[in-house]
Amino acid sequence: MRYIHQLKDWTNFTWDNDLLLPKLAAVRSLQGKLIGKMLMLGFDLKQEAVLETLTLDVLKSSEIEGAFLQSEQVRSSIARHLGMDISGLVPSDRDVDGIVEMMLDATQNHENALTVNRLCAWQAALFPTGRSGLYKITVGEWRKDETGPMQVVSGGFGKERVHFQAPDAARLDTEMQDFTAWFNAQQGLDAVLKAAIAHLWFITIHPFDDGNGRIARAITDMQLSRADGSSQRFYSMSAQIQVQRSGYYAILEQTQKGSYDITAWLIWFLDCLMGALTATETTLERVLTKARFWEKHATTILNERQILMLNKLLGQFEGKLNTSKWAKMTKCSSDTALRDIQDLMNKGILNKENSGGRSTNYVLVSDLSYHSV
Repeated sequence: MRYIHQLKDWTNFTWDNDLLLPKLAAVRSLQGKLIGKMLMLGFDLKQEAVLETLTLDVLKSSEIEGAFLQSEQVRSSIARHLGMDISGLVPSDRDVDGIVEMMLDATQNHENALTVNRLCAWQAALFPTGRSGLYKITVGEWRKDETGPMQVVSGGFGKERVHFQAPDAARLDTEMQDFTAWFNAQQGLDAVLKAAIAHLWFITIHPFDDGNGRIARAITDMQLSRADGSSQRFYSMSAQIQVQRSGYYAILEQTQKGSYDITAWLIWFLDCLMGALTATETTLERVLTKARFWEKHATTILNERQILMLNKLLGQFEGKLNTSKWAKMTKCSSDTALRDIQDLMNKGILNKENSGGRSTNYVLVSDLSYHSV
């Protein structure tokens, strides 16, 4: 099997501008409209939107690789790193802080050069114990290929299928020097197309023992921040890639086994980005719903537990709300949880859900569609 990186001067990519330009124009139009909407928000709402987006981005970038982080830890870690004053912060694990630090460095410092040292620091942050699961890996430097070539494989033992084999480790210094020099240079190339090419280029080199996918998506976010001219993230490419995960791996494999022409990959990337921009309408509506709710209840007397839980319900609450979940999340007794809930029902904020069953569930009166699962 011949891979694209085995072609002579393999990064001399080509594409069909006639096919790309209409899609690129549509993406750029959506980007402009979204940024315009966000600029009209007040400071607090804008901060909330950024926090929602970054949390989603970190969670979904990890989920693509089969790693499932706790959303409250991710949200708390981002808030602490950005100096946001929000309630209900929880401690976060080292691996959570590591990916948060990488994503924030990529987006908040997007104007800084992408260097070998910076990439190695990102990868080291992802694996603070020097292990991926139970296995010791090379951290903070390029892979060594001591146990054989780097391959992307699926299937059980004896039925393995090799989807891709990366360049030999001996090539990595040269390949990564070429990549970072290109990434940091001005080519007169549209910034969105550059994000798509950078993603493909880096993931094809696959320079690390582990973490290549997450780092590729951080590089993509870094370049998209440059394209937007802003460190504030209002849409999540990783969340949309997770939705289209099977298509993502299929188009990568197709392109990495193809020719210099990467038009199909660029079209897929632009379509995915269009989906990410469109999906942001949901995030924006959730943020505005939260703002309207607290404006309505600005003078309502609430205790700290109630404020904490209402903020969770107004965010991306997982599952159904009942007294036991309330008690667990606020660290109070079941009796106290029930009194808190009944008080909110008396104030017209919560309602019983008409779902029957052994456990009584509760939903927000303000907008049942977001909080009933």
